[in-house]
Amino acid sequence: MKYGLTLLTLAVLLPGVVSAAPSVPSFSADQNLFVASSTPGNRYLAGGTITITAPSSADLSALAGSMVIGAPIAGDALLASPSIDLRAAVKGDFRALGGHIQIKAPITGDLVAFGGSVEDSVMGAHSVFIVAANTTLSAGATGPVVIYGNNVALDGEFMGDVRVVALGRVALGDHTHIHGSFSYEAPEEAVISPSAVIDGGAQYTGTSYLPSTKEARTIAFVSVGVFLLVKILGALILAGLLAGLFPRFSAALATRAFGAPTRSVLLTILLGFALLVATPALLLLLAVTFVGIGLALLVLVAYLLLVGVSLVYSGILVGVALAWRFEHRKTVLWRDGVVGMFLLSLVSLIPFVGGALILLLTTFSMGACTLIFFHAAFPHSEAEMDDLV
Repeated sequence: MKYGLTLLTLAVLLPGVVSAAPSVPSFSADQNLFVASSTPGNRYLAGGTITITAPSSADLSALAGSMVIGAPIAGDALLASPSIDLRAAVKGDFRALGGHIQIKAPITGDLVAFGGSVEDSVMGAHSVFIVAANTTLSAGATGPVVIYGNNVALDGEFMGDVRVVALGRVALGDHTHIHGSFSYEAPEEAVISPSAVIDGGAQYTGTSYLPSTKEARTIAFVSVGVFLLVKILGALILAGLLAGLFPRFSAALATRAFGAPTRSVLLTILLGFALLVATPALLLLLAVTFVGIGLALLVLVAYLLLVGVSLVYSGILVGVALAWRFEHRKTVLWRDGVVGMFLLSLVSLIPFVGGALILLLTTFSMGACTLIFFHAAFPHSEAEMDDLV
């Protein structure tokens, strides 16, 4: 009963199969299903493993973890399983979806298979369409053949045209005789045995999956451009948000940069530089001991957050400096952060000068943010806290 929904779905989705049934279809389901008796109509099976030793008088539809078909099928076969082993003839069409599909008996109708590997060792299919990682046809086919996959090996007599699209190796064995044309696409030419015969001729279309040197340069240039554009755009958005959401904090940082004595500014830069260099060494010392690992993780998170915030506020400082200089405005607006970060991003592209300027502004921002956070956490008076924050 646990496979009832699956069987009902198969019956609904396959109206053509059901309508072709000469009588009432039969349903069977079990964990280990062994079919040893025939039924007059279509047969629907589901199970963990399926073994069929009795002929099917009409169509067969099966869903299983693995299946072995050892009795002929008078109609069509529709199979889905990680492992399919066909050992008896199929009078109609054969359609399969699986991991490893082995065909060891003739198929009168069409062969359609999607799988990890497909092996057909018996000639007979009217037409063949296969999509698989590895395909082996060792006995040919009576009609046209189309194969998409990685590695393809062909042998035997093919009465129609053969078309192959492969990502890997294509090989034609010693007994290959293609009465039609042979066209294929692959990274390199097929390995064709000297004794193989192709009446309609072979047509090879080479496919290069690696770009040329010029194409590689173009791709690299475009990739770098897109990366820089996304990086700058993200920095602009973040700077605008911080400047707009925390204008008083940004103003307090700018006051320390442009309103404090030179000696105080230099000390703030030294403090930020010491934090930038000494904190990684402290993290290593803490991580050596088992007890200090948790504290080291907390310090690491705080350190990364401080560095990121300091980088963003470096751009905000540039925007606030321009606002103070040209607009004579002391309040901080969101656009100050966007303009400042944009200019700082452009300056960062200048070799040596850009990096030195960013390092200087970042170390100052780290020192200033640390002092503001410290005085906000341990204020000497309520007035001082209001002035800082």
